[in-house]
Amino acid sequence: QVQLVESGGGLVQAGGSLRLSCAASGRTLRSYAVGWFRQAPGKERDFVAVISWSGANTYYADSVKGRFTISRDNAKNTAYLQMHSLKPEDTAVYYCAVDPSGTVRSSTEYFGSWGQGTQVTVSS
Repeated sequence: QVQLVESGGGLVQAGGSLRLSCAASGRTLRSYAVGWFRQAPGKERDFVAVISWSGANTYYADSVKGRFTISRDNAKNTAYLQMHSLKPEDTAVYYCAVDPSGTVRSSTEYFGSWGQGTQVTVSS
């Protein structure tokens, strides 16, 4: 079983940038797709981005396309979410999770080993 820990969240002004990290332990991330999701207060957990096991394929929610970039470093057993041009509506707890299929899928039902989340707050 892989354990995931997110980090890198914080408070940033609108237009700013943050880079989130998702560090894995217990097993290698190499065979898994890694997804980022977010949940704002009172709302459901929404898909943000996913990267395939090799890093060759990525997929983004329309709301973050062109602003966020997902990447991974299998040698460091870590995935990342680089966020630019942040908006107040990006405020949420951000979670990473893994999909054992290794392929690009966006539904939460395919993902497991959820981390504890990291808070991102964007002020206007």
